Amino acid sequence: MDKKNLVLLGMMAVGKSTIGKIVAEKQELEFIDIDQNIEKKNSMNISEIFNQKGEEFFRNEEEKEVLKCLKKRNCVIALGGGAFMNKKLRNSISKNAVSVWLDVNLKTLSDRLKWNQKRPMLKKNNNKKKLEELYSQRKNIYKLANHKVICDKLDKQNIAEKVIEIYEKY
Repeated sequence: MDKKNLVLLGMMAVGKSTIGKIVAEKQELEFIDIDQNIEKKNSMNISEIFNQKGEEFFRNEEEKEVLKCLKKRNCVIALGGGAFMNKKLRNSISKNAVSVWLDVNLKTLSDRLKWNQKRPMLKKNNNKKKLEELYSQRKNIYKLANHKVICDKLDKQNIAEKVIEIYEKY
């Protein structure tokens, strides 16, 4: 039987891809990582796309990729951190998928991102302040997701189990 897609959203480095792979494997669903698909299609990583083609180009690519993937069924889709900010994508996700916001506190996020140079939204200077601003802006939109899983103090298996529990209700 066809099931709705499961969309994982949240800030960068929250674990969307890691959890998505676990959930997809356990539920025997296809796993789709939107950022990876965009990187493959453009033969460059996200930072390079931002630097060479700009954020607007990236957001257009992201929109096309998410809309294409939402037409499939039986998928776990890991969104990029900013994708859910796009109203057109949010509307399409709410019609075609179950959305789960994976949330962690800012300290955990900051620790995970400290050594990561691949995040175009976080330039090296003043990362903590930028991270706080991004989180503050995005959480008001992220809360529009169907469900929220607070991931602090949970290991990835526990998070995946919580997500599966939510998904199996649909």
